[in-house]
Amino acid sequence: MTRAKISIIGAGAVGATTAHWAAAKELGDIVLVDVMEGIPQGKALDLWEAGPIENVDGTVLGTNDYADTANSDVVVITAGAPRRPGMGREDLLDINKKIVETVVQEAVKHSPDTILIVVTNPLDAMAYLAKQVSGFPKHRVVGQAGVLDSSRFRRFIADALSISVEDTQALVLGGHGDQMVPLTRYCTVSGIPIADLLPKKKIEEIVERTRKGGGEIVSLLKTGSSYYAPGAAVVQMVEAIVKDKHRVLPCSAYLEGEYGLSDLYFGVPLKLGAKGIEEIIEVPLNETEKAAVMHSAEAVRKSIASLRNC
Repeated sequence: MTRAKISIIGAGAVGATTAHWAAAKELGDIVLVDVMEGIPQGKALDLWEAGPIENVDGTVLGTNDYADTANSDVVVITAGAPRRPGMGREDLLDINKKIVETVVQEAVKHSPDTILIVVTNPLDAMAYLAKQVSGFPKHRVVGQAGVLDSSRFRRFIADALSISVEDTQALVLGGHGDQMVPLTRYCTVSGIPIADLLPKKKIEEIVERTRKGGGEIVSLLKTGSSYYAPGAAVVQMVEAIVKDKHRVLPCSAYLEGEYGLSDLYFGVPLKLGAKGIEEIIEVPLNETEKAAVMHSAEAVRKSIASLRNC
């Protein structure tokens, strides 16, 4: 059986951690790419040598040459500058635009049939850019956002109730930023709405912490941003694609009228499988939720407008 080929562009903390999670799950042969000589080679070699300990087969190749990514089933784009304390995701727009443009051009030249997963911030704008630069149809360019945000939401709920995270379900819509929209009505514990288990004030605190989850980690690290949870979130998406699992996951997708929005990337629940985005799922929203979605969408539109002016 031929293994899937997964290329990860950017061997920094997020890229290397993504490679680690993907290797641990034996999702396929991994190529780790970076412009820094020695960095991807060293990290890949280290990870490959851990295989016998974890009973993991497959190759892990580090390289500076995009030719090594040829015929990838999935290309994950993590390359870009990380956030520092006091920075928002939007502060990275100018520098990361140039990086993502180059990365996408090189990746699609060698893998014209691949599926792109964009992780670089500001996420929704970079996913939009990747679609424009690649010329790919919308189902083959997807942004990692809601999987990470929903995981944080689920963790905070489980902690508040002293229960297993396995019994929590959560859904976060919107742009991957402080205006994201955690949908508390769709958040349950083994089917029980969290409104029946937690007081309103506590739910509001959890929602706010979810929105600021990335910033909380940046302020603690001081020299970078989160990578364990983002890496795990990406790999859940990669697994859905390479195993054709048809997972329903919240991801950033290009909208053409869904949720009343068009011509932007935005976090929504969708079905993810071997062909990429198979279906965008529209859930009913009340007026308060619709207003929050529109507010989040406006922030994404401003980011995309700034992208065009860079």
